[in-house]
Amino acid sequence: MSEILDLAGIFVFALTGALMGVRKRLDVVGMAMLAEITALGGGVVRDLILNVRPAAFQSVGYVVVPLVATVIVFYWHPHVARVMPVILVLDAAGLGLFCAVGTDKAMEYGLSPLHATVLGITTAVGGGMLRDVLAREIPTLLHDRQLYAVPALVGAATMAALYTYGQHGWPATLAAAVLAFGLRIVAMRRNWRAPLAREAGE
Repeated sequence: MSEILDLAGIFVFALTGALMGVRKRLDVVGMAMLAEITALGGGVVRDLILNVRPAAFQSVGYVVVPLVATVIVFYWHPHVARVMPVILVLDAAGLGLFCAVGTDKAMEYGLSPLHATVLGITTAVGGGMLRDVLAREIPTLLHDRQLYAVPALVGAATMAALYTYGQHGWPATLAAAVLAFGLRIVAMRRNWRAPLAREAGE
């Protein structure tokens, strides 16, 4: 069950990476690279920090699923773009799942709740940041002001707190993931934005 959910999140993130490749007019190889990086980058960074073999290199599915997403976008990207609102909802679900799973894994390897929370956020948003850097974009996490990292922070911190008090496993992971997912959806629906610093003279 856990691997199926993981692959579902990877698939959605890979779609966003491949769509970035289309917008940047990259060929199919470039699209595949962005899809793989977006889908797997955060988890690979997490596992390298934990000094364990990245999960992405332990299962063929982790590499194949982004390639499938690339093929879908390559041939049907106008249709994929039209269902972007649905993809954003699925992306929010992936965000919630990855931040919770990443934090849980970090806690299992003995990190403090604070460091596990940071690593959970990295798992959720790291791939997207790497995608934007490779595409020569300012990472959307830094400039579009949308509440993206904040839901990941809330979900990761919740997972770390639950684990600290002996509540872990899939019930706790699901609870933290749903919380992050719900906050992200509400932020999109209500157009919540992070505040900007006041300019001089204001």
